[in-house]
Amino acid sequence: MFRRLLIVAALATSLFSAAHAALPADADALRDAADPTLQASLEDRLGELSLDSSVAAGQLSVALVDVTDPDRPRLAHVNGDEMLYAASLPKIAILFAAFQRIDEGKLTLDAETRDLMTRMIRQSSNSAATEMIHRVGREYINDLLRSPEYRLYDEELNGGLWVGKEYGRGSAYMRDPLHNLSHGATAFQVARFYYLLETGQLVSPELSREMKTILGDPGINHKFVGGLAAAVPGASIYRKSGSWQDWHADSAIVEHDGRTYIAVALAQNPRGGEWMEQLIVELDGIIMETPTRTAGL
Repeated sequence: MFRRLLIVAALATSLFSAAHAALPADADALRDAADPTLQASLEDRLGELSLDSSVAAGQLSVALVDVTDPDRPRLAHVNGDEMLYAASLPKIAILFAAFQRIDEGKLTLDAETRDLMTRMIRQSSNSAATEMIHRVGREYINDLLRSPEYRLYDEELNGGLWVGKEYGRGSAYMRDPLHNLSHGATAFQVARFYYLLETGQLVSPELSREMKTILGDPGINHKFVGGLAAAVPGASIYRKSGSWQDWHADSAIVEHDGRTYIAVALAQNPRGGEWMEQLIVELDGIIMETPTRTAGL
């Protein structure tokens, strides 16, 4: 009898693990969480900021996901599947690939590696990012992003996260196949990255928590961080941004006052950084003004 219970328990664990591993492959799971009320609020706020014309011109992409209840996310986005140059934001893909290598036993999470990854994310160090690309493997990063398990770059969804060039000087070694970008992203796939991270589905729950810790305590206080510092100084922010010439990007998990949400913005405009500082305050307002749902309703 005891042996039978052990077999049943092992089978249940195996089935749970298999189901959990299969979750990231389904990009539709988050897309199906589209919320008309949240969408209307997002579009209204963009209009109030006079950014609706920039959205129409393809200069701005935004994604917002309420994950206060992670099992019942709510999604809104504009130009969410438009892939734009994202500068340093795709360093989150290098972080992800490094932790996948750590899980495989091919990279050690020692003090030096942790320091490199922390500087790559918090201070956006190009030298640290390039060193991590070398340690992880150039081809490995995009192979992982395109893998059936994660599909964070998906040609059926117009692309997604992509790293095809070392950071700093030099030529691209692998531009993305759809848009010829060296460092690219779509707002939807970046939001999905953070959703998988928040729900423990990137590599493993334990290593998802490690990645989230590295994304915390941002060292560059502009865009989303600058806007929230003024409006909500007590918020916890787990974030990666990017800037190059007229290209601006920011992305974050934000937590405060019992609410958790994901915000992503990509822009091609000299004022893109200013847009993001204003935009995050409006996105925060949308989430905080939305009544929390009662279980079972």
